[in-house]
Amino acid sequence: MLVVDGLTCRFGTKAAVDDTSFQVSPGGFVGVIGRSGAGKSTLLRSINRLVTPTEGRILFDGVDVTALRGKELRQWRARSAMIFQQFNLVGRLDVLTNVLMGRLAAMPAWRSLSQIWPEQDKALAMSALEQFDIASLAAQRADQLSGGQQQRVAIARALVQQPDIILADEPIASLDPRNTKVVMDALLRINKHFGITVLCNLHSLDLARSYCDRLIGMAAGRVVFDGAPSMLTDQVARELYDLEANEVMGGAPAAAPEGVPALGSAAAA
Repeated sequence: MLVVDGLTCRFGTKAAVDDTSFQVSPGGFVGVIGRSGAGKSTLLRSINRLVTPTEGRILFDGVDVTALRGKELRQWRARSAMIFQQFNLVGRLDVLTNVLMGRLAAMPAWRSLSQIWPEQDKALAMSALEQFDIASLAAQRADQLSGGQQQRVAIARALVQQPDIILADEPIASLDPRNTKVVMDALLRINKHFGITVLCNLHSLDLARSYCDRLIGMAAGRVVFDGAPSMLTDQVARELYDLEANEVMGGAPAAAPEGVPALGSAAAA
């Protein structure tokens, strides 16, 4: 179980996350919603320890994540895989090598420096690519792929870390509607088929309601809503998003995922 207890992250005098507390049970698909600047990205980066909390604690299965240092911290970052909005791939490297980067924390230092990948890690990486229908792209440079393909490579990289939790920071913000569905379906498959907890920042309420089984709403660094998607009424959403409400609530509702897509069924994009 993930426990966030009184978490505060300050940058100068501004608290990006302000005395935030909640718990996430294993296997959940939790959407973190809120207007721009609400503290969503800082929250996820704090859980992964890319940002050091100012106050409070983060516990995972009873381990105080905020106290980890050195090797233990590197191991935690492998267990809490991050997926970023801008993919964070190395464009000049091929797809397979980018995915194998997810295995670095499990390798001895001499192997990581020389990038001599064990055969079992290569097999694991190819299996991850196959699950998202992009194994045929293994030898291509990452910067030659479409945005949707790059994000699926990033998800495959996260999967080979064999994480306990995936932290997805606006993973579909730069994608078109078709690739948005492909990527969200990929995260849903990971959650349902592997039982990996997913904590995902989302700007679209339609997507959050369609894919997530729980929503955490943030405003000014604080949790102001925590419940099932059905509990998030339009009135509550408008209070949560304020001036951005029309943007995130407008347009036709997002197509709901048709059950859990089978592994390896992602559309080509």
